[in-house]
Amino acid sequence: MESHLNQLFDYNFYCNKELILQAKDVVDYPESCKRLFSHILNVHHLWNAAMLGEASEYTQWQIHAIEDWEDIHYNNQRTTFGLLRNTEDLSKRINYTTEKGNTYTTEYKDVLFHIINHSTHHRGQLLVELRKHNVEPLELEYIIYKR
Repeated sequence: MESHLNQLFDYNFYCNKELILQAKDVVDYPESCKRLFSHILNVHHLWNAAMLGEASEYTQWQIHAIEDWEDIHYNNQRTTFGLLRNTEDLSKRINYTTEKGNTYTTEYKDVLFHIINHSTHHRGQLLVELRKHNVEPLELEYIIYKR
């Protein structure tokens, strides 16, 4: 399980890194895309903080400057790999409270997979938004990454 999660986080890192590089090259990067990509970064950070039992520095929909994305992304990835290396049992459970005030308990492995799935979901939305703004979307499918 840990090996597969490591591969998925490598893929996640690659995709986000490519989108960051593309955003830096687009003159008028769409606000809707800044919002979506910031959200991807924020939620990854929020889950890392929850698994570490720490307070988050960001809110779900906080918007970051493109110039800050790379550092946030790198720190998210570094923190997640640290969690994967230092957690002996991925069925370990964390308690957390949503922004709506609901309390839940979830296994680490499910939270980690959620981070990947959530990122993929919103990257898809972001790519549609880029196309609407005449920016050619990148090919970020997993199978292409694995070739």
